[in-house]
Amino acid sequence: MPAKTSKASRIYFLTGTDESAVKKAATALVEKLSPGADAFGRETIDGAVEGVDNAANSIHETIQALLTLPFLGGAKLVWLKSASSLTDTVTGRSETVLAPLLKLCQVLSEGLPDGVTFVLSAPLADKRRTAYRTLSKIATTEVHNRPELGFGAGEEQFIEWTTSYVRARDLQLDAEAIEALTARVGLDTRQLDNELEKLETAFGTSRSINANEVRALVPQTREGGIFDLSNALAHRDLPLALETLDQLLEQGEKGIGILLAAIVPTMRNLLIVKELMLRHKLAAPNQPNGFARSVTGLPEEAVAHLPRKKDGTISAYALGIAAINSSHYSLPELETGFAACASANQQLFSGSTTEDVVITRLLIGIMARNSRQSV
Repeated sequence: MPAKTSKASRIYFLTGTDESAVKKAATALVEKLSPGADAFGRETIDGAVEGVDNAANSIHETIQALLTLPFLGGAKLVWLKSASSLTDTVTGRSETVLAPLLKLCQVLSEGLPDGVTFVLSAPLADKRRTAYRTLSKIATTEVHNRPELGFGAGEEQFIEWTTSYVRARDLQLDAEAIEALTARVGLDTRQLDNELEKLETAFGTSRSINANEVRALVPQTREGGIFDLSNALAHRDLPLALETLDQLLEQGEKGIGILLAAIVPTMRNLLIVKELMLRHKLAAPNQPNGFARSVTGLPEEAVAHLPRKKDGTISAYALGIAAINSSHYSLPELETGFAACASANQQLFSGSTTEDVVITRLLIGIMARNSRQSV
């Protein structure tokens, strides 16, 4: 019987909520640990399977591979790749899967044959499972989680995270393009990798990619459409606003949702910032983050009404975007437009006019330039 050891240095467990990062880290680790170029020295079992029987079979296959020495002797690496058996799903909770998973943990705890290394990559593994706790104790464990960020936690953090991803690929996206990409992809690193791959293939790494090019290639989500409409409103780009409105309505978005999620917040921020800048003679910042410095030193009563984040600090990034775009509207236009939002809200609830007509008229009324007043 081959000698065994329980050294955790030869058992590796990679997991976390960032599926793309887990996949990349596991692939890199396997390449590093694989014994030479011998095809018999590495055995990969696909754990990304559907169905209870397939998941159970992948575990049984893994156990057999771990207990079978290499055909020509020497070292051996077994990789259970992207295992779905540890997730909190119907498959992962099935007794048909739990039994062989327990057996796998026993085999690992007792120690692997000399020269055998095991790598288990399992994105989205359930921390509450006995198997997860056992593997965390006996294996060298890497956890790759997506950051718990969101627009509610601060747009600047969300966008900075996407920016770091873009820079790591050496892509040249301008600020607005990164914002558009963030709104469409969110924190889904697997989709982000796919979209960046498409952008690199289409435009390369030597030139700047703009927001329109991102919109053309990256599929629009509900969040992306809301961002595009807000952005078009802030820039006073009526054609883009109407085009985005049509897309949102085609996706089934309700008029009241479009009004409250995109139009009202944008108009409110523009109005607040415009009034503050005129009253206190503030210059528009070059970057959104610069607005925080602009309001530093103002009396407390001057900033008490500004939107706040959950921690109580001023939501400076969103206001900074409004400040940059405040020159597109006069203060009277913003006051009239914000009042028109309230009227549109009443029309939507009354049902006297269809939603698409209400929102279209509102956008045209706010953004039309033929009666533009001076600042």
